[in-house]
Amino acid sequence: MPAQTLARLLDRLDELKQPTDAQGRAALQRVLRQLARRRFPDAASLIRFHESLLFVRAYAQSAALARQSEKMLATFKARVDALGGAEDFADFSYSDVSGIAGTGFTAAFGYDITRWLATAHPRQVRLIWDRFEQLTRLTATFPRFLPLFAESAYVDAAVPFRRWLRAAKRRGETELAWLVRQFERLPLAGAERAEIFEPMQLWVRWELGDARATRTHMRLPARKLFYHRQPLLGRRDVDLARELSSPPLPVKKLSARAGERLLAQGRDTMAVRFRELHGFTYGDPRTVWRADAGRGVELYLWGVPPERRLPLLAYHALLLVKNGVPCGYAEALSLCERTEIGLNVFYTFRAGESAWLYARIMRLCRQLLGVTVFSIDPYQLGAHNEEGIESGAYWFYRKLGFRPTRAELIKLDKAEARKIATRKGYRTPARTLRRLAAGHVIYDAASASPGAWDRFHVHHIGLKIARRMGRDFDGDADKIRRASAAAVARALGVNTTRLRDDEHRVFADFALVLALVPDLARWSPAEKRALARVVHAKTGAEELDYLRRLQRHARLRRAIIELGTSNARLNEDDESTAA
Repeated sequence: MPAQTLARLLDRLDELKQPTDAQGRAALQRVLRQLARRRFPDAASLIRFHESLLFVRAYAQSAALARQSEKMLATFKARVDALGGAEDFADFSYSDVSGIAGTGFTAAFGYDITRWLATAHPRQVRLIWDRFEQLTRLTATFPRFLPLFAESAYVDAAVPFRRWLRAAKRRGETELAWLVRQFERLPLAGAERAEIFEPMQLWVRWELGDARATRTHMRLPARKLFYHRQPLLGRRDVDLARELSSPPLPVKKLSARAGERLLAQGRDTMAVRFRELHGFTYGDPRTVWRADAGRGVELYLWGVPPERRLPLLAYHALLLVKNGVPCGYAEALSLCERTEIGLNVFYTFRAGESAWLYARIMRLCRQLLGVTVFSIDPYQLGAHNEEGIESGAYWFYRKLGFRPTRAELIKLDKAEARKIATRKGYRTPARTLRRLAAGHVIYDAASASPGAWDRFHVHHIGLKIARRMGRDFDGDADKIRRASAAAVARALGVNTTRLRDDEHRVFADFALVLALVPDLARWSPAEKRALARVVHAKTGAEELDYLRRLQRHARLRRAIIELGTSNARLNEDDESTAA
């Protein structure tokens, strides 16, 4: 079949994958039957077919179309194999489309994901050396594992390290498995192992085959598919005020075993897309919640164990699943009633119901985390993120109801809104979008205190601690930690000798912040006891309790807001530096 005709069929598939009516569904089935019989001569057309099929499966319009798309997706390894050594085969390795059945890719992951891959996919993942450039790093590390290797390394400019490695590993063991085993034996914490491993920049090759981990086949349990018989919901169909005041979503806490299965699928989902995310790498299987968001969407939300938590913010990760197909992820960084949610809908599904999905995520966070103020980081809007500029991310959030908070950006926003309203076909130029993306935008739920968090940035607190360290403690982090912990312990009447190691670490981190509060010693006994419980909750089973205690402690909340916003001139300097 001529390539032009194939291109027209793919164009038609792109049109019909958007749900319309019974006539459209019938036409979609016909086009799929035609494409099922076609041979795809190049990677680009096959990738395009794959992405459209995956969309049709996720946004299924009927049971027949769901079955038809799955049947066709099952042929993809054979279709990829039929391309053989085509010159454009490398197109399968781009991050937006990587993970198709029958393909493979090469990447340099961090230690923990490399270890995960070596354990979860031992036959498919191997070390490769043709991109390895850090021989000096390797020769500094391998003496930990190989007796007398240092002597050879010092006298041989091109030490044959692979020969040493092959000699040392067990029969049948891969080079990667041996290396991971040596690192796991080091008497060090996980973070310290990563600090040694990652500078070596070791590359791995993952041959995906026809495995479930591929984007082609990755499915999570879907109790009942939702069929789209009407056009998809757009931004105009979403009302955040109504969404946030709606009844709670049905939620269920997963068992630790089910949580571990979910996190394993989540790590695979991210890794085949070259992504590493804190919550997916270090997720705590005991903290996984599943929410039925409606329209075939399930939202999974979880936290991280105490040793991986942030000093002040509460961290939660989310996986978005549409009719069993992973379609995106998000992170929520929360403090008191304020949260920053960063959403990434995977490239394949961006023609779907993104605004509605974001609103449901906000609703779930309102429900489980108790947050009422939603902030979008400038990066999500396009700051240092050209993809955000090209997609017009600023107006996506602005038209949902988010608002800028800096005076100059409020003025620019109003000017652009007038142009859009009065000039037919006007589009905000990229240079203006970059200016608009220089500051946060915020949405206040009905129960929030309007404007309370407008000028807050958590990094302002960190910078104040750093300035105090440089001014009063000779730039010594240990000195300021010890002094802050001792001062706060006296003010609160806490005996730190009774704290466990994890509690002591959390207390020391929190003390750096509390030492900035000038009237801490004058807080009431009840406020001090409640504050001690807040700090203790940071090491609890879930950070949900920590957040709820923060939200109930009015004086601590006021102090945190003041620390993040008190010096207007300092804030302006910090924002310009961050931008």
